[in-house]
Amino acid sequence: GDGCGHTLLTPHSGTLSSKNYPGTYPNHTACLWWLRAPPDTSLLLAFGDVDLEPSEHCARSFLLLADPQAGTAYGPYCRNAGPASPLLVMNSSSVTVLFNSSSHRSGRGLLLSYATSQHPGREDRLGWEQALPHLAVCFSVYCPAGCKGIDGDIWGNPSQGYRDTSVLCKAAVHAGVIADELGGQVTLSREKGITLYESAFANGLHSKRGSLSEKRLLFHRGIFCPACHLPLPACGDMLEVAAFNASSWWHEVDVLGQDRAWVAERAALGTSGHSWAAEPSSEVAWLELDLGTRKNITGIITKGSSEHHDYYVRSYQVSSSRDGRNWKPYRGSGAQEDKVFEGNSDSYGEVFNAFIPPIAARYIR
Repeated sequence: GDGCGHTLLTPHSGTLSSKNYPGTYPNHTACLWWLRAPPDTSLLLAFGDVDLEPSEHCARSFLLLADPQAGTAYGPYCRNAGPASPLLVMNSSSVTVLFNSSSHRSGRGLLLSYATSQHPGREDRLGWEQALPHLAVCFSVYCPAGCKGIDGDIWGNPSQGYRDTSVLCKAAVHAGVIADELGGQVTLSREKGITLYESAFANGLHSKRGSLSEKRLLFHRGIFCPACHLPLPACGDMLEVAAFNASSWWHEVDVLGQDRAWVAERAALGTSGHSWAAEPSSEVAWLELDLGTRKNITGIITKGSSEHHDYYVRSYQVSSSRDGRNWKPYRGSGAQEDKVFEGNSDSYGEVFNAFIPPIAARYIR
């Protein structure tokens, strides 16, 4: 219906909102979502926001949930008659969600997330916690699919951590610990705040540069920590490249007649001066990295060449190989199409993209 806003639904979790959320929802609209979980599981619904203009018995703008298996209904809900709890545990694997509006003046509308009973957060935490003052130093939360598209700010970056007022699950996507199209369990620790959180563009999201907060959030994965019974950060070392190769390279002759070779070896991230560039007439260009042996590759950082020329790559695809002859395009978990990564928007900033799941290979293109 024309009242539908941001929507990402998967069999195990998802996120949905009314149109224009968190701005005022439009007049005379309706949207019907049908949520279905795998058999023998039940649905957990988390109400992030139910802000519909009040009316008697919520007769004008309303939210109504129906369980077709049990023949039960929940609601109607509006501002003066909202859900009794922010978390609703269903007794079935199917539910319909109806959002309806008539003429009104105010209201943000609806933000709702869900997960199956296979994936509840510790203490059944699910969804949109932002500030978390009541939680322990180490904790775990389940983030539903679709967090990337919700409204709200994040401050920080994957290496420094995030200000604790950042939208939690959105920050998890930015940090690359979950894929937005899948969601997943995230483990965090609360650490002392820092003076300045630097901004970063990562996994298709911009974070903000911000000042000191009392606490910061660090996302963890990889190695188990006996002290807090949670995983610690996986090793973040840069992989060494044994050799570079490319489809072509640019042999530049500058205005003084001097040669400059933009060869593949100059593609290493820390190289001073100019970078690699393909021959300008090249239609299909690729850069190949030989890691020497098979490695576990969890992400990639790209940067343009800010010296002499304003060059950068706006989007790219990734392929991997174990033998350098047979290549497999990267698609991500459950995807049917080759993934297109969002790259740089200038020639000097670094952009990080995570591989979820990681790539196990010797060669990367």
